Amino acid sequence: MTLRRTILALGLTLAAPLAVEAQQRAVPPTPVPRPAIPGAAAAPAAATTGDAAFGAYQRGQFLTAFREATQRVEVGPDPVSMTLLAELHANGLGVPQSDQRALGWYRLAADRGDRNAIFALAMMHVEGRAGLARDPVAAKALFERAAALGHPAASYNLGLLAFSGQGGTPDATLAARWFQTAAELGNADAQYALAVLLKDGNGVPADPARSAALMAKAAQQDLIEAEIDYGIMLFNGQGVAKDEAAAARMFRRAALRGNPLAMNRFARLLASGRGVAADPQLAAQWHTTARLLGAEDTWLTDFVGKLDPVQREAAERGARTWLR
Repeated sequence: MTLRRTILALGLTLAAPLAVEAQQRAVPPTPVPRPAIPGAAAAPAAATTGDAAFGAYQRGQFLTAFREATQRVEVGPDPVSMTLLAELHANGLGVPQSDQRALGWYRLAADRGDRNAIFALAMMHVEGRAGLARDPVAAKALFERAAALGHPAASYNLGLLAFSGQGGTPDATLAARWFQTAAELGNADAQYALAVLLKDGNGVPADPARSAALMAKAAQQDLIEAEIDYGIMLFNGQGVAKDEAAAARMFRRAALRGNPLAMNRFARLLASGRGVAADPQLAAQWHTTARLLGAEDTWLTDFVGKLDPVQREAAERGARTWLR
């Protein structure tokens, strides 16, 4: 199993656009590659409890957020409000989109020690926004500043940079240390990444039990990839007591959220009656849904082909209804 760096777009929040992807270990008999993991979400510009500007931002009232934040920076050099103004400009929320205005506000807030602003500046270097060069060395230095202030996604991204060698030499051991820091701060993507390294003994001694524990924590935070991997670990009894029923629940949970690989795994269990009562028609429905989303499976296709035509038609109809 290997980790690969993936650059994703910066979303509405200060989300890390660096992600990890792990080659999926299969529930027998057939493996299916897993799609890239979404970036680790970090909260938008933090604010004190009851802050009117931040509250308006959270409610989607961006003009109000802009007005309140502007009033606060006019009263004094409030770095939290500066970061919020930068977010609004960066994403065109309530104001015209402007990377240059966002950059200016981020720099002012970063100079005053706001960790979210420092993180956002690092992201701009990763993406080459606002006329900044794509510069992993500059991004790394800014991530280190944000990480020193306790920013979980910054520590996570430092782990990805260390693993991939962006801004230095590839170093899985250093990556594991950064993932550990972010994982302890509750970052689900870091918990997942560290679990993958621990499962394979990559950069750290292999520790299946610790890997499973971290995978469970990431799954509890609704990270779909962790739900799938933890389901596989439960199914195989890898680092955790074998529990096919719990594995089935994990796969179903991720399937209901629209993940085609989880649909495929859940369909296999329904077809074989492993961890869940056998239900050929429902298995066919989940397989059809997964197939329509791009997850092919010859074994399940053969299984469905042997069903009664009425069951196959009902499964096809159910799949299309579910997708709508």
